[in-house]
Amino acid sequence: MGRKDVLIQLFMSKLKTLATETVLYGLGTILPRMLNFLLVPLHTYVFSREEYGAVTKLYALVGFVNVIYMFGMETAFFRFATKPESDAKRIFNLAESIVIYISLPLTILLVAFASPISQALGVGQHPEYIIWLGIVMLMDAVVAIPFARLRLQKKAFQFSLAKIVNVIIVVALTYYFLVLSYDPAIGIGYVFMINVSANGFFILFFIKTLGSWRPAFDKQISGAMFQYAYPVMLTGAAGMTNEMFSRLTLDWWLPDHFYSNLSKEAALGIFGACYKYAVLMNLGIQAFRFAAEPFFFSHAADKNSPILFAKINHYFLITCCIFLLAVSINLDVLQHFIGENFRDGLSIVPILLLAYLFLGIYYNFSVWFKLKDKTYFGTWITAGGAFITVAANYILIPYLGYTGSAWAALLCYFSMTVACFITGQKYYPIPYKVIHGLTYIVVTILLIYIVNLMQFGNPLLAILFHSLVIIVFVCAIYLFEREHLRQENKV
Repeated sequence: MGRKDVLIQLFMSKLKTLATETVLYGLGTILPRMLNFLLVPLHTYVFSREEYGAVTKLYALVGFVNVIYMFGMETAFFRFATKPESDAKRIFNLAESIVIYISLPLTILLVAFASPISQALGVGQHPEYIIWLGIVMLMDAVVAIPFARLRLQKKAFQFSLAKIVNVIIVVALTYYFLVLSYDPAIGIGYVFMINVSANGFFILFFIKTLGSWRPAFDKQISGAMFQYAYPVMLTGAAGMTNEMFSRLTLDWWLPDHFYSNLSKEAALGIFGACYKYAVLMNLGIQAFRFAAEPFFFSHAADKNSPILFAKINHYFLITCCIFLLAVSINLDVLQHFIGENFRDGLSIVPILLLAYLFLGIYYNFSVWFKLKDKTYFGTWITAGGAFITVAANYILIPYLGYTGSAWAALLCYFSMTVACFITGQKYYPIPYKVIHGLTYIVVTILLIYIVNLMQFGNPLLAILFHSLVIIVFVCAIYLFEREHLRQENKV
């Protein structure tokens, strides 16, 4: 067997390992969130558009604050725990200590100032919402490093089990309270109360791990972890701006009576409900990230890792294109997952799916600055994306409404991907198949446009035709990639 064949065998073995771990982590991320997605019909059929808009805004705020709670310590934990001769147990204690030292005082502040915060967010009659969300974020922070350790130890089954049980609790409680025992006086408060209850399971699941934790601080190591983590935290804050900013500001910048039959709060509710479809793409990306981040770090010393990373991105992009096509041409069926009053915004779904596709590619490209300990590049790139997000939303929302927010997301993530690729090729060259990748994306977009122009009077006929399109698309990809697939089969 020649050197080339040996390399192919080695690469394919590593790709299969990553694929297996992605599937396992997918059970802990995609499956739970898919179950969570099944809550959308309950929420959108029970709550009004205005009420769902309030839920959307509050959880957008949670996304921002969570970044500060975590302070980038998950990534720092991976980096420092995988260094040669590092003491993983001590690094765990240090990382967990930092997270708790930050999150506990912040939660106390949220509880103390719940009333004025609720007033500022337009839910002034319910300061308890802020208290419940503060408790949720504290629980999330406390278990973040234990979850990261499971990933580092490749205990994907335990990781997935905890996530799945948590969401089963959420689904069961949601069904009970919204269907069997609903009290309109509590309303959306059920959403936050259920979240607190379900997160309590995480504490029980990690009770042994948390019991073994000992508060620790090392001037040298903790300082180095802070130095490594704060750019990650700033990047996370900028990234959260890119993802959540529109859901916080849509009702600020949307002109009065932009939608003749909708209030601003109702428009936000529609936007938040339709955004859930785009989150489906993000679920796959997150499952991939959970497996890929420790995988990239563990293979950083391999001289052939750039070739491996390029192959990973190539197959990742193909998978995302298939998903983009499948969801975008089947919205006539998928629309029934949300209440009829929320379906006016479904046209933004393909735009948002494409935006998340580029976000996934960006995550793959970003491996270079993490491995080179140049995380400040990630901060600058994501901050640039945040600037584009703010500017684009400010310019587009008054003219396009929530559709403008969708285009702003696409513009942001595409720009970040381009910037990360250009800088990465300078400091850590990776032979990505750029032309092939762009070809797949363009062909997918054209297919979506053409197929969605076709109208079918028979829903069953539409489903059959859409399924045929997806099958033909996958077969075409197989034929295009057959040279690589044949090499894999030989191995």
